[in-house]
Amino acid sequence: MKFSRSLLLLSSLGLLLLLTAVAQNSAQNDLPAAPSSTKQNSTAPKQAPSGPASQTPAAPAAASEKATASKTDTGVPPSAPTEETTATIRVPVNEVNVVFTVTDKHGHYIKDLKQADFSVLDDGKPAPEIRSFRSETDLPLQVGLLIDASNSVRDRFKFEQESAIEFLNQTVRPRYDQAFVVGFDVTPEVTQDFTDNTEALSRGVRALRPGGGTAMYDALYFSCRDKLLKQPHNGPVRRAIILLSDGDDNTSHVTREESIEMAQRAEVIVYTISTNVMGTRQRGDKVLERIADATGGRAFFPFQINDVANAFGEIQDELRSQYALSYRPTGLHADGRYHTIEILAENHKNLKVRSRHGYYAPTQ
Repeated sequence: MKFSRSLLLLSSLGLLLLLTAVAQNSAQNDLPAAPSSTKQNSTAPKQAPSGPASQTPAAPAAASEKATASKTDTGVPPSAPTEETTATIRVPVNEVNVVFTVTDKHGHYIKDLKQADFSVLDDGKPAPEIRSFRSETDLPLQVGLLIDASNSVRDRFKFEQESAIEFLNQTVRPRYDQAFVVGFDVTPEVTQDFTDNTEALSRGVRALRPGGGTAMYDALYFSCRDKLLKQPHNGPVRRAIILLSDGDDNTSHVTREESIEMAQRAEVIVYTISTNVMGTRQRGDKVLERIADATGGRAFFPFQINDVANAFGEIQDELRSQYALSYRPTGLHADGRYHTIEILAENHKNLKVRSRHGYYAPTQ
Protein backbone atom coordinates (compact mmCIF):
# COMPACT_ATOMS: atom_id res chain seq x y z
CA MET A 1 0.00 0.00 0.00
CA LYS A 2 2.81 2.43 0.91
CA PHE A 3 4.61 1.57 -2.35
CA SER A 4 1.41 2.27 -4.36
CA ARG A 5 0.99 5.67 -2.70
CA SER A 6 4.60 6.58 -3.53
CA LEU A 7 4.14 5.49 -7.12
CA LEU A 8 0.94 7.55 -7.38
CA LEU A 9 2.72 10.59 -5.92
CA LEU A 10 5.60 10.27 -8.40
CA SER A 11 3.16 9.90 -11.31
CA SER A 12 1.29 13.05 -10.26
CA LEU A 13 4.54 14.99 -9.96
CA GLY A 14 5.64 13.83 -13.43
CA LEU A 15 2.31 14.93 -14.94
CA LEU A 16 2.62 18.35 -13.30
CA LEU A 17 6.13 18.84 -14.73
CA LEU A 18 4.90 17.79 -18.19
CA LEU A 19 2.00 20.29 -18.11
CA THR A 20 4.39 23.05 -17.01
CA ALA A 21 6.76 22.33 -19.92
CA VAL A 22 3.85 22.35 -22.41
CA ALA A 23 2.63 25.70 -21.07
CA GLN A 24 6.09 27.22 -21.35
CA ASN A 25 6.49 25.96 -24.90
CA SER A 26 3.07 27.37 -25.82
CA ALA A 27 4.05 30.75 -24.42
CA GLN A 28 7.19 30.77 -26.54
CA ASN A 29 5.13 30.04 -29.66
CA ASP A 30 3.19 33.26 -29.08
CA LEU A 31 6.28 35.39 -29.62
CA PRO A 32 6.55 37.56 -32.74
CA ALA A 33 9.02 36.74 -35.48
CA ALA A 34 11.20 39.76 -34.73
CA PRO A 35 14.83 38.78 -34.32
CA SER A 36 16.00 42.09 -32.91
CA SER A 37 13.44 42.37 -30.13
CA THR A 38 15.97 41.30 -27.53
CA LYS A 39 18.99 43.01 -29.10
CA GLN A 40 17.52 46.14 -30.60
CA ASN A 41 20.02 48.47 -28.98
CA SER A 42 23.09 46.57 -30.13
CA THR A 43 22.13 45.60 -33.70
CA ALA A 44 21.63 47.98 -36.62
CA PRO A 45 18.25 47.67 -38.41
CA LYS A 46 18.21 45.48 -41.50
CA GLN A 47 18.51 47.51 -44.68
CA ALA A 48 17.94 46.62 -48.29
CA PRO A 49 20.97 46.74 -50.55
CA SER A 50 22.16 50.27 -51.14
CA GLY A 51 21.03 52.14 -54.23
CA PRO A 52 20.82 55.79 -55.15
CA ALA A 53 20.78 57.95 -52.06
CA SER A 54 17.38 59.38 -52.93
CA GLN A 55 15.67 56.00 -53.06
CA THR A 56 14.36 53.96 -50.17
CA PRO A 57 14.03 50.34 -51.31
CA ALA A 58 10.85 48.53 -50.35
CA ALA A 59 10.20 44.85 -50.48
CA PRO A 60 6.84 43.16 -50.07
CA ALA A 61 6.54 39.44 -50.45
CA ALA A 62 5.83 37.93 -53.81
CA ALA A 63 2.55 36.44 -54.95
CA SER A 64 2.43 33.01 -53.38
CA GLU A 65 4.37 33.71 -50.20
CA LYS A 66 2.66 32.70 -46.99
CA ALA A 67 3.65 33.83 -43.52
CA THR A 68 3.84 31.42 -40.63
CA ALA A 69 3.00 33.47 -37.59
CA SER A 70 2.13 32.43 -34.06
CA LYS A 71 -1.28 33.26 -32.67
CA THR A 72 -1.91 36.22 -30.41
CA ASP A 73 -5.24 37.65 -29.26
CA THR A 74 -4.09 40.56 -27.17
CA GLY A 75 -2.56 42.79 -29.80
CA VAL A 76 0.51 43.32 -27.62
CA PRO A 77 3.89 42.21 -29.04
CA PRO A 78 5.76 40.30 -26.33
CA SER A 79 8.98 41.85 -25.13
CA ALA A 80 11.43 38.97 -25.47
CA PRO A 81 11.28 37.07 -28.77
CA THR A 82 13.70 34.21 -29.25
CA GLU A 83 15.64 33.06 -32.29
CA GLU A 84 13.39 29.97 -32.49
CA THR A 85 10.51 32.16 -33.73
CA THR A 86 12.31 34.19 -36.40
CA ALA A 87 11.20 32.29 -39.52
CA THR A 88 8.14 33.80 -41.21
CA ILE A 89 8.24 32.92 -44.92
CA ARG A 90 8.75 29.32 -46.00
CA VAL A 91 6.92 28.76 -49.28
CA PRO A 92 8.89 29.03 -52.55
CA VAL A 93 7.59 31.61 -55.00
CA ASN A 94 7.96 32.24 -58.70
CA GLU A 95 5.60 35.16 -59.19
CA VAL A 96 5.59 38.74 -57.89
CA ASN A 97 2.54 40.95 -57.30
CA VAL A 98 2.80 44.73 -57.50
CA VAL A 99 0.11 47.36 -56.87
CA PHE A 100 0.95 50.79 -58.29
CA THR A 101 -0.43 54.23 -59.01
CA VAL A 102 0.04 56.39 -62.11
CA THR A 103 -0.26 60.19 -62.06
CA ASP A 104 0.40 62.98 -64.54
CA LYS A 105 2.67 65.95 -63.88
CA HIS A 106 -0.17 67.70 -62.03
CA GLY A 107 -0.72 64.77 -59.68
CA HIS A 108 -3.98 63.63 -61.30
CA TYR A 109 -4.63 59.90 -61.36
CA ILE A 110 -4.50 58.14 -64.73
CA LYS A 111 -6.91 55.20 -64.70
CA ASP A 112 -7.34 54.09 -68.32
CA LEU A 113 -3.98 52.54 -69.22
CA LYS A 114 -3.55 48.97 -70.52
CA GLN A 115 -1.00 46.24 -69.97
CA ALA A 116 0.83 47.21 -73.16
CA ASP A 117 1.56 50.61 -71.61
CA PHE A 118 3.85 49.09 -68.98
CA SER A 119 7.05 47.13 -68.69
CA VAL A 120 8.79 45.77 -65.58
CA LEU A 121 12.45 45.71 -64.64
CA ASP A 122 13.50 43.19 -62.00
CA ASP A 123 17.02 43.90 -60.74
CA GLY A 124 17.39 46.07 -63.82
CA LYS A 125 16.48 43.24 -66.21
CA PRO A 126 13.22 43.12 -68.22
CA ALA A 127 10.73 40.67 -66.76
CA PRO A 128 10.16 37.97 -69.38
CA GLU A 129 6.44 37.73 -68.74
CA ILE A 130 3.64 39.79 -67.19
CA ARG A 131 1.24 37.11 -65.99
CA SER A 132 -1.74 39.31 -65.17
CA PHE A 133 -2.80 42.96 -65.28
CA ARG A 134 -5.89 44.71 -64.01
CA SER A 135 -7.24 48.05 -62.92
CA GLU A 136 -7.96 47.99 -59.21
CA THR A 137 -10.76 50.53 -58.92
CA ASP A 138 -13.19 47.99 -57.44
CA LEU A 139 -10.99 45.39 -55.74
CA PRO A 140 -12.19 44.54 -52.20
CA LEU A 141 -10.23 46.36 -49.51
CA GLN A 142 -8.80 45.14 -46.22
CA VAL A 143 -7.87 48.29 -44.33
CA GLY A 144 -6.24 48.79 -40.97
CA LEU A 145 -6.60 52.15 -39.24
CA LEU A 146 -3.75 52.67 -36.76
CA ILE A 147 -4.11 55.70 -34.50
CA ASP A 148 -1.39 56.98 -32.20
CA ALA A 149 -2.99 57.38 -28.77
CA SER A 150 0.13 58.53 -26.96
CA ASN A 151 0.41 61.75 -24.97
CA SER A 152 2.34 63.41 -27.79
CA VAL A 153 -0.73 63.60 -30.07
CA ARG A 154 -3.20 64.88 -27.51
CA ASP A 155 -3.62 68.39 -29.00
CA ARG A 156 -5.85 67.53 -31.95
CA PHE A 157 -6.77 63.95 -31.14
CA LYS A 158 -10.54 64.54 -31.24
CA PHE A 159 -10.48 66.11 -34.70
CA GLU A 160 -8.34 63.28 -36.06
CA GLN A 161 -10.78 60.73 -34.67
CA GLU A 162 -13.69 62.39 -36.46
CA SER A 163 -11.72 62.64 -39.72
CA ALA A 164 -10.86 58.94 -39.48
CA ILE A 165 -14.53 58.06 -38.90
CA GLU A 166 -15.54 60.06 -41.96
CA PHE A 167 -12.91 58.24 -44.02
CA LEU A 168 -14.21 54.84 -42.92
CA ASN A 169 -17.80 55.85 -43.64
CA GLN A 170 -16.84 56.92 -47.16
CA THR A 171 -14.49 54.03 -47.94
CA VAL A 172 -15.84 50.80 -46.44
CA ARG A 173 -18.59 49.27 -48.58
CA PRO A 174 -20.96 46.83 -46.82
CA ARG A 175 -20.49 43.13 -47.72
CA TYR A 176 -17.44 44.05 -49.82
CA ASP A 177 -14.69 45.81 -47.85
CA GLN A 178 -13.45 45.21 -44.30
CA ALA A 179 -11.54 47.36 -41.84
CA PHE A 180 -10.23 47.20 -38.29
CA VAL A 181 -9.11 49.81 -35.75
CA VAL A 182 -5.97 49.71 -33.62
CA GLY A 183 -4.96 52.33 -31.09
CA PHE A 184 -1.47 52.33 -29.71
CA ASP A 185 0.57 53.97 -26.98
CA VAL A 186 2.98 51.62 -25.19
CA THR A 187 1.09 48.65 -26.69
CA PRO A 188 -1.29 48.19 -29.64
CA GLU A 189 -4.93 47.56 -28.78
CA VAL A 190 -7.62 46.37 -31.20
CA THR A 191 -10.71 48.44 -30.41
CA GLN A 192 -12.63 47.05 -33.39
CA ASP A 193 -11.77 43.89 -35.29
CA PHE A 194 -12.41 43.29 -38.99
CA THR A 195 -15.92 44.34 -39.98
CA ASP A 196 -17.85 46.06 -42.76
CA ASN A 197 -20.07 47.79 -40.19
CA THR A 198 -19.09 51.46 -40.21
CA GLU A 199 -21.02 52.16 -37.01
CA ALA A 200 -18.96 49.54 -35.18
CA LEU A 201 -15.78 50.99 -36.68
CA SER A 202 -16.81 54.47 -35.51
CA ARG A 203 -17.29 53.18 -31.98
CA GLY A 204 -13.85 51.59 -32.16
CA VAL A 205 -12.28 54.93 -33.09
CA ARG A 206 -14.16 56.86 -30.41
CA ALA A 207 -13.12 54.30 -27.78
CA LEU A 208 -9.50 55.46 -28.07
CA ARG A 209 -8.07 57.62 -25.29
CA PRO A 210 -4.65 59.32 -25.47
CA GLY A 211 -1.99 58.48 -22.91
CA GLY A 212 1.35 56.72 -22.50
CA GLY A 213 4.39 56.21 -24.75
CA THR A 214 4.59 55.44 -28.48
CA ALA A 215 5.13 51.89 -29.79
CA MET A 216 4.41 52.66 -33.44
CA TYR A 217 6.66 49.97 -34.93
CA ASP A 218 5.09 47.29 -32.73
CA ALA A 219 1.62 48.40 -33.83
CA LEU A 220 2.51 48.29 -37.52
CA TYR A 221 4.25 44.92 -37.16
CA PHE A 222 1.34 43.42 -35.25
CA SER A 223 -1.30 44.77 -37.64
CA CYS A 224 0.44 43.35 -40.69
CA ARG A 225 1.38 39.97 -39.27
CA ASP A 226 -1.46 39.14 -36.90
CA LYS A 227 -4.34 40.91 -38.63
CA LEU A 228 -3.90 41.40 -42.38
CA LEU A 229 -1.82 38.28 -43.08
CA LYS A 230 -4.25 36.09 -41.14
CA GLN A 231 -7.51 37.53 -42.46
CA PRO A 232 -9.17 35.08 -44.88
CA HIS A 233 -10.38 36.28 -48.26
CA ASN A 234 -11.89 34.87 -51.44
CA GLY A 235 -9.92 36.02 -54.45
CA PRO A 236 -7.63 39.06 -54.76
CA VAL A 237 -7.80 41.83 -52.15
CA ARG A 238 -5.92 45.06 -51.64
CA ARG A 239 -4.36 45.52 -48.20
CA ALA A 240 -3.68 48.98 -46.83
CA ILE A 241 -2.89 50.63 -43.51
CA ILE A 242 -3.55 54.26 -42.63
CA LEU A 243 -1.15 55.25 -39.85
CA LEU A 244 -1.73 58.44 -37.83
CA SER A 245 1.24 59.35 -35.64
CA ASP A 246 3.95 61.90 -35.00
CA GLY A 247 6.47 59.17 -35.86
CA ASP A 248 8.41 59.46 -32.60
CA ASP A 249 8.57 55.83 -31.49
CA ASN A 250 10.09 55.35 -28.04
CA THR A 251 8.89 51.99 -26.67
CA SER A 252 8.76 49.41 -29.49
CA HIS A 253 10.42 46.03 -29.26
CA VAL A 254 10.86 45.68 -33.02
CA THR A 255 12.83 48.10 -35.16
CA ARG A 256 11.60 50.41 -37.88
CA GLU A 257 13.05 48.20 -40.60
CA GLU A 258 11.49 45.05 -39.15
CA SER A 259 8.06 46.66 -39.12
CA ILE A 260 8.58 47.80 -42.72
CA GLU A 261 9.71 44.36 -43.81
CA MET A 262 6.64 42.77 -42.23
CA ALA A 263 4.43 45.21 -44.17
CA GLN A 264 6.34 44.34 -47.33
CA ARG A 265 5.94 40.61 -46.79
CA ALA A 266 2.22 41.06 -46.13
CA GLU A 267 1.92 43.14 -49.34
CA VAL A 268 0.50 46.05 -47.39
CA ILE A 269 0.59 49.65 -48.66
CA VAL A 270 1.04 52.06 -45.76
CA TYR A 271 -0.25 55.64 -45.89
CA THR A 272 1.00 57.84 -43.09
CA ILE A 273 -0.60 61.02 -41.77
CA SER A 274 1.60 63.11 -39.49
CA THR A 275 0.11 64.49 -36.30
CA ASN A 276 2.97 66.97 -35.95
CA VAL A 277 1.65 70.50 -35.32
CA MET A 278 5.01 72.30 -35.27
CA GLY A 279 4.64 73.77 -38.76
CA THR A 280 7.94 72.30 -39.93
CA ARG A 281 8.93 68.71 -40.53
CA GLN A 282 10.44 66.96 -37.54
CA ARG A 283 12.50 63.79 -37.15
CA GLY A 284 9.37 61.67 -36.78
CA ASP A 285 8.05 62.98 -40.10
CA LYS A 286 11.09 61.52 -41.86
CA VAL A 287 10.31 58.16 -40.27
CA LEU A 288 6.71 58.33 -41.54
CA GLU A 289 7.96 59.22 -45.00
CA ARG A 290 10.34 56.25 -44.98
CA ILE A 291 7.56 53.82 -44.02
CA ALA A 292 5.18 55.11 -46.69
CA ASP A 293 7.77 55.21 -49.45
CA ALA A 294 9.09 51.73 -48.63
CA THR A 295 5.64 50.18 -49.04
CA GLY A 296 4.45 52.14 -52.08
CA GLY A 297 2.20 54.49 -50.11
CA ARG A 298 2.25 58.22 -49.47
CA ALA A 299 3.11 60.40 -46.50
CA PHE A 300 0.88 63.37 -45.66
CA PHE A 301 1.88 66.32 -43.48
CA PRO A 302 -1.27 68.28 -42.62
CA PHE A 303 0.19 71.01 -40.42
CA GLN A 304 -3.19 72.76 -40.42
CA ILE A 305 -5.85 70.79 -38.59
CA ASN A 306 -8.38 71.12 -41.41
CA ASP A 307 -5.94 69.45 -43.80
CA VAL A 308 -6.26 66.14 -41.95
CA ALA A 309 -9.62 65.47 -43.59
CA ASN A 310 -8.13 66.36 -46.97
CA ALA A 311 -5.36 63.77 -46.44
CA PHE A 312 -7.95 61.09 -45.75
CA GLY A 313 -9.83 62.16 -48.87
CA GLU A 314 -6.72 61.81 -51.04
CA ILE A 315 -6.04 58.34 -49.65
CA GLN A 316 -9.60 57.32 -50.45
CA ASP A 317 -9.20 58.53 -54.05
CA GLU A 318 -5.92 56.68 -54.48
CA LEU A 319 -7.29 53.39 -53.18
CA ARG A 320 -9.81 53.51 -56.05
CA SER A 321 -7.26 54.57 -58.68
CA GLN A 322 -4.63 51.85 -58.77
CA TYR A 323 -3.37 49.08 -61.02
CA ALA A 324 -2.02 45.64 -60.18
CA LEU A 325 0.16 43.29 -62.17
CA SER A 326 1.96 40.05 -61.53
CA TYR A 327 5.08 38.90 -63.31
CA ARG A 328 7.53 36.06 -63.29
CA PRO A 329 11.13 37.17 -62.65
CA THR A 330 14.11 35.46 -64.23
CA GLY A 331 16.10 33.06 -62.07
CA LEU A 332 14.43 33.68 -58.72
CA HIS A 333 16.11 31.61 -56.01
CA ALA A 334 15.00 30.93 -52.43
CA ASP A 335 17.95 32.83 -50.97
CA GLY A 336 16.21 35.70 -49.15
CA ARG A 337 17.93 38.23 -51.39
CA TYR A 338 16.48 41.69 -52.05
CA HIS A 339 15.36 42.36 -55.64
CA THR A 340 14.57 45.80 -57.02
CA ILE A 341 11.41 46.53 -59.01
CA GLU A 342 10.86 49.35 -61.48
CA ILE A 343 7.65 49.77 -63.44
CA LEU A 344 7.92 51.90 -66.56
CA ALA A 345 5.05 53.60 -68.37
CA GLU A 346 6.06 52.92 -71.95
CA ASN A 347 5.69 55.86 -74.35
CA HIS A 348 4.31 58.07 -71.54
CA LYS A 349 7.28 60.13 -70.42
CA ASN A 350 5.13 62.65 -68.55
CA LEU A 351 3.54 60.04 -66.30
CA LYS A 352 4.84 59.05 -62.87
CA VAL A 353 4.51 55.48 -61.61
CA ARG A 354 4.64 54.98 -57.84
CA SER A 355 5.01 51.53 -56.32
CA ARG A 356 7.17 49.66 -53.86
CA HIS A 357 10.78 49.49 -54.92
CA GLY A 358 11.42 45.77 -54.51
CA TYR A 359 10.81 42.53 -52.66
CA TYR A 360 12.67 39.85 -50.73
CA ALA A 361 12.98 36.41 -52.23
CA PRO A 362 11.79 33.61 -49.95
CA THR A 363 14.23 31.57 -47.89
CA GLN A 364 14.62 27.84 -47.52
